[in-house]
Amino acid sequence: MNKTILYIGNNLNYGKNKNFTTMETLSNLLEKEGFYIKKSSNKNNKFARLLDMVVAVIKNKTVIDYLLIDTFSTSNFYYAFIISQLARFYKIRYIPILHGGNLPERLLKSKRKSTLIFENAYINIAPSNYLKIQFEEKGYKVVLIPNIINTQAYNFKQREFLKPKILYVRAFAKIYNPTMAIEVLKKLKEKYTEAVLCMIGPDRDGSFREVQDLAKHYDLLDSVEFTGVLSKKDWHWKSKDFDVFINTTNIDNTPVSVIEAMALGLTIVSTNVGGIPYLIEDGIDGVLVEKNNVLAMVNAIDLVLKNNNLMMNKNAKKKASSFSWEIVKHEWFKILK
Repeated sequence: MNKTILYIGNNLNYGKNKNFTTMETLSNLLEKEGFYIKKSSNKNNKFARLLDMVVAVIKNKTVIDYLLIDTFSTSNFYYAFIISQLARFYKIRYIPILHGGNLPERLLKSKRKSTLIFENAYINIAPSNYLKIQFEEKGYKVVLIPNIINTQAYNFKQREFLKPKILYVRAFAKIYNPTMAIEVLKKLKEKYTEAVLCMIGPDRDGSFREVQDLAKHYDLLDSVEFTGVLSKKDWHWKSKDFDVFINTTNIDNTPVSVIEAMALGLTIVSTNVGGIPYLIEDGIDGVLVEKNNVLAMVNAIDLVLKNNNLMMNKNAKKKASSFSWEIVKHEWFKILK
């Protein structure tokens, strides 16, 4: 393609169990298609990271064709604001890539900054119809380009009988409501004494200790496995031992871990928040329940186990295949022409 792209986002290295971020996945795939990619930043310190991003823009301002900016709703929103305004100053075509189910709230809280970022963008990229609709309602130009998974790297397991073996793959953070997973397990064990839970992910805000303490309080430590961070390869392998994937989050967009679980043949039971109902069709390729409603999730899991609806898993796999790079890349080519 002979185009040069500077990608601004999270390029942190977490060591051997590093989970590839959207930034790394997309940049690697674009490089294979002939784009020349520069990335920033891999600095852990927030101020050093911002400085590194600013320097990257200034240093490459005359050679880049497009500037991609991963845009979140929390503190990283201010990175996007500063970098986008720098891009405007140097007349660089910049493209915010929208992440996080709480971005619509950020549009309301930071109206002026949001207008400066999104109204002046070359185009805004939404990975879900949920964010696309929310941003279009505010008058912003948005194109839907889904998150990407390499479907060839996922071994779909055709399960014969579903068992109460529950998997959680998400960071331990309050917005993802990980304590709900323990509450669900406690109630589930009243019906299925053999029920077990595996929780995979890093601690983001101290929630891990809270979850661990709750499991201890309910005397569930023998039924819960905490693995910490695992690489994609390792958690995919681990998933073979489980049948039901739960997503307990209170705020969400289009989580890649849920798409991956669909590709792996797990039955999805998720809270009905943010972009999730745009991803999962209730009763067809997963089950949706009210957020923070433990009993509803327990009842949904119970029904899934009793009905043993394996067609749901096949439908989920089919949907997951629509996120493959071979399909999605053509949408990127239209933008980065």
